[in-house]
Amino acid sequence: MLSFAEENYLKAIYHLAEQSGQSVSTNAIADELNTKAASVTDMIKRLSSKGVLSYQKYKGVYVSEAGKIAALQVIRKHRLWETFLVAKLKFNWDEVHEVAEQLEHIKSPLLIKRLDELLGHPKFDPHGDPIPDENGEYKEKPKTPLFELQIEQSGIVVTVQDDSPAFLQYLDKIGIYIGAKIKVIDKVEFDGSMEIQIDGRKTNFISKQVSENIWLTE
Repeated sequence: MLSFAEENYLKAIYHLAEQSGQSVSTNAIADELNTKAASVTDMIKRLSSKGVLSYQKYKGVYVSEAGKIAALQVIRKHRLWETFLVAKLKFNWDEVHEVAEQLEHIKSPLLIKRLDELLGHPKFDPHGDPIPDENGEYKEKPKTPLFELQIEQSGIVVTVQDDSPAFLQYLDKIGIYIGAKIKVIDKVEFDGSMEIQIDGRKTNFISKQVSENIWLTE
């Protein structure tokens, strides 16, 4: 059994390892969690003693198989709760992350099983992220960042990389949502900004930073 804090650390380390495809440094973990390297070192020792992490000096932190299973179960709960909050309690997609951060630490497997059944076994959360099943397995949709599309190319929004409330509120304002069809009308070489058309109607200009955080499939 992992504590609230231990689960948060493990989830963060798992995400960092997935993004980099390699071991994770103590400094990277400290930056991600906005804490001191000394605190990270202490937590790594605790998690290593529980078999969910391994640490090699000068090589960084690795998530063990047991750690991956544990991390994916926390992620599963988080994304199921986000889905519940939007689908059943009518939260907006920019309001659910902080609440789900608290709910993801509930330990009852039966509750999560019933929650999954109530929601109809969803495969993706409101932000388009895949929801792992009871065995930690999930299927990613093929996706490409909007920034990589060329003029006249188009795709369907399947996920957003930045799920901060400010970013999601901005997407709401300009009419972008999961499932929206986006077509690139023009690209500005100077700063990477784009003119896009949404659902064949609304046209907007977006920055490079925005286009890098919106992912599409054909």
